[in-house]
Amino acid sequence: MWVDIKMSTSNVCNKEVGGSTSKSNNDDVDVCEVIGKLENMSTNNEDIISVCANCGKEGDDVTNTCNKCKKVMYCNAACKKRHRHKHKKECEEHVKRAAEHAAKLHDEQLFKEPPPQDDDCPICFVRLPSLDLGSVYMACCGKMICRGCVHSFQWRAIKAGRMKEDDVCPFCRTPAPTSNKEMIGRYNKRAELNDTTAIYCLGSFYAHGQRGLPQNYAKAIKLWHRAGELGNAIAYYSIGVAYERGLGIEVDEKKAEHYWELAAMKGNAYARCSLGDMEGNTGNKDRALKHWMIGVKNGDSYSLKNIIRMYRNGDATRDDYTKALQYYRVYLDEIKSDQRDEAAAFSINYKYYEPAV
Repeated sequence: MWVDIKMSTSNVCNKEVGGSTSKSNNDDVDVCEVIGKLENMSTNNEDIISVCANCGKEGDDVTNTCNKCKKVMYCNAACKKRHRHKHKKECEEHVKRAAEHAAKLHDEQLFKEPPPQDDDCPICFVRLPSLDLGSVYMACCGKMICRGCVHSFQWRAIKAGRMKEDDVCPFCRTPAPTSNKEMIGRYNKRAELNDTTAIYCLGSFYAHGQRGLPQNYAKAIKLWHRAGELGNAIAYYSIGVAYERGLGIEVDEKKAEHYWELAAMKGNAYARCSLGDMEGNTGNKDRALKHWMIGVKNGDSYSLKNIIRMYRNGDATRDDYTKALQYYRVYLDEIKSDQRDEAAAFSINYKYYEPAV
């Protein structure tokens, strides 16, 4: 229940006890007077007086702060140097507490349940799978369509003998592009509208030298940064992979971890699995388990297999193992459909999930 502070203090002041205004144990101090002073105290920075921790000088020119803890003020560098041995222990304690607090806040964000990354297919309205093969992006309309709907549409055209006439987008019916130039043109138009998937795909084309574009990792990473800043999780994951493998940039595991964390907090299951791998490789099994458990909820089969292996090795409990299987079953129930199963049976390229074991 929220309490209005001003109302509560007013009630204290107006309450009468034994026919007189209530006072503290010290008869010379009126409770209302104290409260009134507290309420009227200014908290403006203009009223704060800076004091040198070494010589005690006061004034606006006391602006030299401790470089590490940022908690203590000095009037000049000389005072800072003379006071260093007295302040060292307190400074180290400040820095330690600040680092512990920052790490705690970071972990709260990192292990918080991420928002669902995958939307529903705009045709069948079933949740899109997290596996890349399970859906296809249409640059004509900017829609991500499941392979089940794509296959069903194409199969009907084949049976009707209209494959050429019906070589169109299943959603907006725009004819398929006839050249790489036309296709890239469509992606560029979507990118101009800040379509994050189009921007990410253009980066991927540059990274692999596809669709008539030259291989250029510098352009790829620049495009991925743009997509990531606009909210695309897999773009951040791809930057992390580039740093992990040294693709166009120097290998940097710290930066790889940083970008995977950004991707994981946005809901990318691949990034979550990679973070679990990093923690597991350094012996942080509890943190690895947390990452993989979140990954399983988002449909990552590798995270599930890692938890199963942990259970068999005695590093995870039976409850952990059972929960992981249940989470993956819930995910499968949300993405499975007869139409998608038919597509997966037709071609391995249309597979949209991995078996649990």
